[in-house]
Amino acid sequence: MIDETVFKDKKAVYYTLGCKLNFSETATIERTLQEAGIRTARRGEQADICIINSCAVTQEAEKKCRQAIHKLIRQHPGAYVVVTGCYAQLSPQKLAAEIGVDVVLGIERKGDILKHLGTLQKHDGEGEWYARPTKDVRNFVPSCSRGDRTRYFLKVQDGCDYFCTYCTIPFARGRSRNPEIASLVAQAKKAAEEGGKEIVITGVNIGDFGKTTGESFVSLVKALDEVEGIERYRISSIEPNLITDEIIDYMAVSRSFMPHLHIPLQAGSDEVLKLMHRRYDTGFFAQKIATVREKLPNAFIGVDVIVGTRGETEELFEKAYNFIKGLDISQLHVFSYSERPGTQALKIEGVVSPAEKHRRSRLLIELSEEKRRAFYERFCGKEAVVLFEKPRAGMPMGGFTENYIRVEMPYNKEFVNCEVRVRLGGFNEDASALLVDEVISAG
Repeated sequence: MIDETVFKDKKAVYYTLGCKLNFSETATIERTLQEAGIRTARRGEQADICIINSCAVTQEAEKKCRQAIHKLIRQHPGAYVVVTGCYAQLSPQKLAAEIGVDVVLGIERKGDILKHLGTLQKHDGEGEWYARPTKDVRNFVPSCSRGDRTRYFLKVQDGCDYFCTYCTIPFARGRSRNPEIASLVAQAKKAAEEGGKEIVITGVNIGDFGKTTGESFVSLVKALDEVEGIERYRISSIEPNLITDEIIDYMAVSRSFMPHLHIPLQAGSDEVLKLMHRRYDTGFFAQKIATVREKLPNAFIGVDVIVGTRGETEELFEKAYNFIKGLDISQLHVFSYSERPGTQALKIEGVVSPAEKHRRSRLLIELSEEKRRAFYERFCGKEAVVLFEKPRAGMPMGGFTENYIRVEMPYNKEFVNCEVRVRLGGFNEDASALLVDEVISAG
């Protein structure tokens, strides 16, 4: 039995690392705590509870988690410190040994976090809870939350069955699983009732949706498209081998699925893709991009790439660079390979030095910026519909077009969470967004 009187007048702060799925789950945790009477601390306030939702995809992510713990403990002395997420699942003893950490919660325990807050009594020594072994990560913890953004994040799937050689996510998140379409439609309807207009579909491997229930991802897409009030859906990330022609064809005629895809490539040479145990080759990937461009000519296409994996020689990197340069995509998300304990990649010969990883990363980031600017320039002077978000104090108002171009204009409170038809102008000062040249209509 949870004694919620313990939580009266308590304040909490939240720190999230990693993917959109983590941000969605943090927002759900925040909502759960708010419903129990724990409000979110304002800037400058001392918090009673610190929640860190961790990531373990790289060594750098783990380092940032530990830094966040130490920073929050300094800023909120005496606060009750909870660490959850993938790092908590994979390395609970290491996190429990951090000075000031009170509770370490595995993936499944995010859903009943109130129980593990207990009486908020701090203690000395190791954490009271450890993450459960990976084999026990079986439950699906639902999440559909907005946080402090206009858009909602709807978790439709969790876990992964792929076991790529460089990745620890299947060990942290467990096997692929999902709820029924009906429950996700119900959550989307609730978001619409709360005023939500855009939903980002999140998960670990969302294209694998249906393994638990015998349904399919395309069926989910079609069902969500019928929810009244939700004007926009975005697919956060989907494997190239799981983007079927049926999905692409449906997106081309959909009422609300935006021309925006994020597709992980991970390596631009067949040799490295094979070492990674990816389920496609560069020819397949190039054809998939061409199909998207044919059916969705104005789509924003983001692509994940990892540099410096074991076995990626200089020759193979050059091959990858030239392949990626030739792709008609909009932006790259570049990651440097990080050694992960327990992964099969550690058995591969050919270690790449940190300096060389940095060089390769820099080259691809520069290529990404060239592609993004070129994509934005195609739409300068054209009309577009922008869903604007509430800006931070003193900042310009920002939002995104249907095809995910960042747009800025002076603040207008009437435009918050409102679709506004504008004429796009040129770039802002740092070229991160296009400016509004003219407001044509709103609402």
